[in-house]
Amino acid sequence: MIQDIETIDEFLAHRTADVEEAVRTAAATEIMPRFRQLAAHEIDEKTGPHDLVTDADRKAEEFLTEALVKLLPGSVVVGEEAVHANPATYEAIKGEVPVWIVDPVDGTRQFVHGDPGFCTLVALAHRGVLLASWTYAPARDQLAVAVRGKGALLDGEPLRAGSPAPGRDLEVATSHPDYTTDDQKRALLGLWTDGVSPRACGSAGLEYLAIARGELDATAFSWEAAWDHAAGLLLVEEAGGAHLTLSGEPFRITGGNTLPFTAARDAATARRVLGLLSGGA
Repeated sequence: MIQDIETIDEFLAHRTADVEEAVRTAAATEIMPRFRQLAAHEIDEKTGPHDLVTDADRKAEEFLTEALVKLLPGSVVVGEEAVHANPATYEAIKGEVPVWIVDPVDGTRQFVHGDPGFCTLVALAHRGVLLASWTYAPARDQLAVAVRGKGALLDGEPLRAGSPAPGRDLEVATSHPDYTTDDQKRALLGLWTDGVSPRACGSAGLEYLAIARGELDATAFSWEAAWDHAAGLLLVEEAGGAHLTLSGEPFRITGGNTLPFTAARDAATARRVLGLLSGGA
């Protein structure tokens, strides 16, 4: 069993390519053959008509669960579909062993509708600290990898989030109102002001990638599910960005965050968005 961070560092120094191969293989065997080929019986609702799951989600998560634990013996997997089946498994994020946080198809609604704006998200964490992440958009064949303290890459090229151009409206992707409490709605209304251009978010993982690429200025999200955020938050950090919750603290994957929260291209933008959210709260 993995007992200490040095052992995980060794793993990250030598086995990240193996994780990449597992992610690509899961997409090639379980996701892409079903893209634009789904039958009605392969699509189910979870909590409602906007919360969908498909055979691609289930099969890809099963594949990754087996592959990732085999790569890092002693680790565990917290996957979106497994947690839906047994919510208690989410608690492993707070545990002492390394944990893989997996969203097999982030953007399932887009996937179901034949839109290429979906991705597979994998993050490795230990004792609440994000150590590495993989964001793979298989329909676009784009892979972003981040390792804590080592930077972020997209298809092998360094990612730099940069800073928004002075005088231009901030482009901010936000949670859909259907998924927010009344208090969160009021906070998010703070973004509807001069100098900000808010829009509803798509795949969270791809929004984080857009920030890391400098194509989107910030997000304002109102939910905590680690599989949606873990991979992207590390990607943004390693590209030079920042994230803050409404309390002014960085987002914690172990939960208990004051919501909504923001991730942004730089610390100044994160503080600016946080100020707008605080003003609306």
